[in-house]
Amino acid sequence: MPTDLRTHAIVLRRTKYGESDRILNLLTPEGKISVIARGVRKEKSRLAGAIELFSVADVVIHRGRGDLGVLTSAKMLQFYNNIMTDLTRLELASNFLKKLGSTTEQISSPEHFSLLEQSLKGLNQGLSLSLVETWFLLNLARICGEELNLVCDIYGNNLDPTSRYVWDTTEAALRPDDRGPIGADEIKFARFLVANPLLWATKVNQYEDLLPQLELLSRQYS
Repeated sequence: MPTDLRTHAIVLRRTKYGESDRILNLLTPEGKISVIARGVRKEKSRLAGAIELFSVADVVIHRGRGDLGVLTSAKMLQFYNNIMTDLTRLELASNFLKKLGSTTEQISSPEHFSLLEQSLKGLNQGLSLSLVETWFLLNLARICGEELNLVCDIYGNNLDPTSRYVWDTTEAALRPDDRGPIGADEIKFARFLVANPLLWATKVNQYEDLLPQLELLSRQYS
């Protein structure tokens, strides 16, 4: 039966449709939902100002029997406008949208919405790009059931706090190496990142010193 859903939404993608409509891919706590926003490209549309990229909106979606819902109401709650003024942050934020658009094609969860919302907020507030990207990638892997192994090395032995490690791409795990760049502090911080909100990471003493290796690790793993 047709139903109306009221929820929060972040636009992942906008596509022009017909003379004045748009097809929107929205990420919501209920998952990814595709909707049509009728007349949104008209000058006096009440929906237009609420469905900007890099914003969070309160929306009402009418869902009938088809796969495409109808956006009937939208009110902007938060616009991360600072992202738009910095090209590097804009590129990273756009990459987040693309990754989540692809990742949630089959399965999505409320955690995907929280992941994107926190990441956009962090970029908007001027947090370290390395920190935001590393946190995003590590947690995206966790949400998708492919969490980075921070317990055992490639041989199945528990990670030793007195040992050093390198990332083994073939085995997708840490390999012991006396000259390796990854030690107990990096491992501990990586565990912290996948267990806590993004903003909490800024409270960790000297976290900037731990980021270079974790950023590289998260990119290799993802």
